[in-house]
Amino acid sequence: MIANDLLFYNHRNMKTFDDPNLSLVQAASAYAALGSEQRLSLLRTLTRAGDKGMNIGALGAATDLSGANLTHHLKILAQAGLIKQTKQGRSIICAMADYATFKRLNDFLLAECCADLEDHEHG
Repeated sequence: MIANDLLFYNHRNMKTFDDPNLSLVQAASAYAALGSEQRLSLLRTLTRAGDKGMNIGALGAATDLSGANLTHHLKILAQAGLIKQTKQGRSIICAMADYATFKRLNDFLLAECCADLEDHEHG
């Protein structure tokens, strides 16, 4: 899914990015989707579930979210490309979209780690 990451924008428009390196705007959009305790809880729960994911009922029970509230938060995470939803019979299974997306988000934050330290140490 590296070539088709979906990122969530403030106006809730989905856009596809082919660049494997995130821009500041793209990273901010992805982190904005993570900007609630409920969505972070959902994502952590799905991380623990691994690649097989969880059905929506079990996910709601594990996070104390249900109904429209659960649907709302899952939609934001899915639009941001952070989770995927697949239908299996009558159930909808949610899982992490791919770990490469999260690696790129972490790489974005750490890319320039300590880059200015030398300047300050020699000042």
